[in-house]
Amino acid sequence: MTFHLAQCNIVKLKAPLDSPVVAGFVAALVPVNNLADAAPGFVWRLKTDEGDATSIRVFDDDQILLNLSVWESMEALADFVYRSGHKDVLRQRRQWADRFDGVQSAMWWIRAGSIPEPSEAVARLQGLERVGPSEYAFTFQTPFDAPAEASL
Repeated sequence: MTFHLAQCNIVKLKAPLDSPVVAGFVAALVPVNNLADAAPGFVWRLKTDEGDATSIRVFDDDQILLNLSVWESMEALADFVYRSGHKDVLRQRRQWADRFDGVQSAMWWIRAGSIPEPSEAVARLQGLERVGPSEYAFTFQTPFDAPAEASL
């Protein structure tokens, strides 16, 4: 059995998507999504026919956006997040994103070939918030290995 890494993160924008305040974020969407799509180890990302997930709402606050993706490994995700052009956009996030109280990202292992639902991502974030890092949901700072085949 092969496992992939599901990851989700949320951002609370300072203003609605059509505001000049978040223009830098909006301008980065296509380039960063294209970069992810072409990244080694990338498997899948949540998106609509428009090519991103900005119209998918899972929170009561319309300025909280969910990103959800699947990667072949934690190393592939880390390379994309911290060693690609994505890191430049990440450094600018305070220009368009508010500080967020609570957990902003979570990772968990899924069977290769399966796709997580947005509701599952929210549950993983909430689980990480409630009990801290575990096999259910973890972070780069507190990683968990993929399940062993024998444990299934």
